[in-house]
Amino acid sequence: MKIAVIADIHGNDLALEAVLADIAAQGIDDVVNLGDHFSGPLNAARTADILIARNFPSIRGNHDRWLVSKAPADMGLSDRSAHSELQPHHLDWLRTLPPTLVHRQEIFLCHGTPQDDLTYWLEDLTTEGVVHMSSRQRIEGFAAGIDFPVILCGHTHIPRAVRLADGRLIVNPGSVGCPGYDDDEPVFHKVETGSPDAAYAIISKMQQRWDVTFRRIPYDHMIISHLARQRGREDWASALASGWLDG
Repeated sequence: MKIAVIADIHGNDLALEAVLADIAAQGIDDVVNLGDHFSGPLNAARTADILIARNFPSIRGNHDRWLVSKAPADMGLSDRSAHSELQPHHLDWLRTLPPTLVHRQEIFLCHGTPQDDLTYWLEDLTTEGVVHMSSRQRIEGFAAGIDFPVILCGHTHIPRAVRLADGRLIVNPGSVGCPGYDDDEPVFHKVETGSPDAAYAIISKMQQRWDVTFRRIPYDHMIISHLARQRGREDWASALASGWLDG
């Protein structure tokens, strides 16, 4: 059994199409989607059309939640940009998405942690805003009570897998469409993957054991970078061009 895992598309329709083409080339037709679908200065509406047509098992991320719960005037720049493109039926689709989901009775889907879509799980921050791998105790703590052999999360855009002490596998597939960002909460920090490629993961089960393969897919990322620059978002333009926020 093989299942493709996508997350954090952020309105990047070209990256999504490249990832979906690679998934098809792998002969995989089972795909799960971990949220944060549209937020960003890119092509939110076209991304929505692609996802709604595919009807993958999907959950909502924090930005999806904000897109349907906040007034545009109260949104951040990326959410406001996406909201201006989305049609009512796109927002209605977001409203149907649950915060967590169980797929095939073995795979638990969440965006941040099982308890909260805003909390980093496999990564943590120092008080100075340095992103680092989370501690074993913290990772195990968030997994308490999640009695499934595979747990999937997104949110940080950093591909990573952790095998828990009892053998459960936690996987963050990385971001399809946003290879770098900064955030002011809980302290200012940057997340930079160092590559403009689209990222996703393939989880596979053989003889009752689950494993993961991470995929990085090149696509014409400069088209999307130029679009972000045209829309006044130099931070996005830099991240999309290089995977770094400083160009």
